Amino acid sequence: MKTLIRKLVLALGATLTFALAALLSPAIAAGGGIAWDKFPDQRVTDLAALQNGAKLFVNYCLNCHQAAFMRYNRLRDIGLTEQEIKDNLVFTGAKVGETMKVALDAKDAKDWFGALPPDLTLVARSRSAPGQGSGADYIYTYLRTYYRDDTKITGWNNLAFPGIGMPHVLWELQGQQRAIYADEKDPHDATKTVHVFKGFEQITPGTLNQEEYNLAVADLVAFLKWISEPNQSERVRLGVWVLLFLAVFTVIAWRLNAAFWKDVK
Repeated sequence: MKTLIRKLVLALGATLTFALAALLSPAIAAGGGIAWDKFPDQRVTDLAALQNGAKLFVNYCLNCHQAAFMRYNRLRDIGLTEQEIKDNLVFTGAKVGETMKVALDAKDAKDWFGALPPDLTLVARSRSAPGQGSGADYIYTYLRTYYRDDTKITGWNNLAFPGIGMPHVLWELQGQQRAIYADEKDPHDATKTVHVFKGFEQITPGTLNQEEYNLAVADLVAFLKWISEPNQSERVRLGVWVLLFLAVFTVIAWRLNAAFWKDVK
């Protein structure tokens, strides 16, 4: 019996240690390809940022992509009233209690685009990659690395998604830019050359400067991250209290075990 209790206490302690490490330790990224930029996570808890992201989403994304697992009236959780949602975010005649779907027919989408545009409800969770970052990091990088490419049928390419078939829907905000490459010697083989990305050159300006555009993209990504799990802030808050409870319970269980067996030889 004594051995069993000790094993339970040790197992609980190990579980608590692992949970704390998973919560507090920074992620270690080590991967090839383009390095994803870090999404500013604080935007997810900024109601003004989320509201601006919702506006950008319905104006630039909801024409083709849908968020079929999110209802319009759930946007009350980011500080919007039902009337504000109806007046500013519902343009299709849908009711506020309906989900954020589009009228685009799946067959027409395949004929026009070659494939049905994916649902974006969970994209901020599904696009994460080990060694690269979270789905929010990917989208934040992706929306900021479009560039003009005349070899593509859409006239656009993307550094984070080479050969992308989707045009740059935010180009009016960002403007147009071209990617600058240079041929350099391969550091692993001096007899070969490699095509190295050197940065972007602005062709035409957008309605936003670079800093403003980065903030706008951050707001849009924050909204996409929020709709992927609207209760994430509450989950994190509750998780902290659960871990604190387990820590206190572990100490109590350890002392009770000592008290029960102190006189047992």
